[in-house]
Amino acid sequence: MPEATATTLDQRARLLSAMTDVVADKGFAGATVADVVGAAGVSRSTFYEQFASKEDCFLEAYRHGVDVLLDTVRGAVAGAHGGWRAQLRAGIRAHLRTLAGEPRFARTYLREIHAAGPQAMQARADVLRRFAERYHAAFEQARAQGEARREPAPDALFILCAGTEQLIAERLARAGDPGLAELEDVFCDCAESVLLGAANPDPEEA
Repeated sequence: MPEATATTLDQRARLLSAMTDVVADKGFAGATVADVVGAAGVSRSTFYEQFASKEDCFLEAYRHGVDVLLDTVRGAVAGAHGGWRAQLRAGIRAHLRTLAGEPRFARTYLREIHAAGPQAMQARADVLRRFAERYHAAFEQARAQGEARREPAPDALFILCAGTEQLIAERLARAGDPGLAELEDVFCDCAESVLLGAANPDPEEA
């Protein structure tokens, strides 16, 4: 890799990390480009070579963090032994553990995204649908194993993701240990209810 490209990538990574840290400390509204470049140890001109605005950098940091989170969930699911329930639980556990272990990203991901404007709200909706796809994959496995028949509505999966996200956000806002691990059983029960609640045909189809 050419040195210039390596340097640029390093600067970009530092800026994304700094954005997450600054927003976690000051909130999106209170964070400034000056704060971010100071935390990243780069110049203001370097920032604007990489990003068009504070909002642009924030959204890139958000999307990058989500990609890492989803990769972690996928890895946990792939490594789980057992049927679809074991894989579902492994993914939920990895999700909760990752957010518990990265509280600064968790604040950005779950709370400050709401303060960043319309583009951020669209980005959040897109992310919820990406997680909904993970639940749909669990449904496909349940159907392949003969435990589910009728697909849950996409909106039902979206609501499942939005609801669990809201509960995590409320826990993270508490003082002290948020106790995210306690939510594992609740989330598994909710997911199975949605995925298998549509398992039986409609009465009109019976």
